[in-house]
Amino acid sequence: MNDVCEVVRVEGGIVVGHDGSRSAQEALSWAGRLACRADIELHVVRAWAMMTAPQPSSWTPGYVPPLRDWEKAVHDELTAHVKAAGLDPSVRVTCHVVHKAPAQGLMAAAQGANLLVMGARGRGGFRGLLLGSVSDQLVHHAPCPVTVVRTGATGREIEAPAGRAVATE
Repeated sequence: MNDVCEVVRVEGGIVVGHDGSRSAQEALSWAGRLACRADIELHVVRAWAMMTAPQPSSWTPGYVPPLRDWEKAVHDELTAHVKAAGLDPSVRVTCHVVHKAPAQGLMAAAQGANLLVMGARGRGGFRGLLLGSVSDQLVHHAPCPVTVVRTGATGREIEAPAGRAVATE
């Protein structure tokens, strides 16, 4: 029996899916700006499998570390991505890693969320597609509203009449 996290559930806030890709990093930055403006908690979720996880420090040729070591490596990498995003320090951020297929893990995490944010494309191999397979599944089946952040989007703020930014393009 393993003791790694297999289900993440949040109550309220923004869930952003992160797989380590450039697209996910841009989605994280976008979600972080929204969380700051809305004063709402940000949950960064990485669903992982051994094939998509970074190699744990305990790995050596011929030795397969326990799942807990893989989970720690995934969490450490996710934490580094969040730090690299340079989010406003006022944003309340929680990192979650879940040993589950990405679409399943994110759907479960978003069950009680106000919004699910993800990049348009992850690390999948079909570059010609506008949406990656996980984004496509979540747009159709997520339990909450979904925002897909296009890679290279300007992030230009749309100004409200009083001069406060309320959204981005």
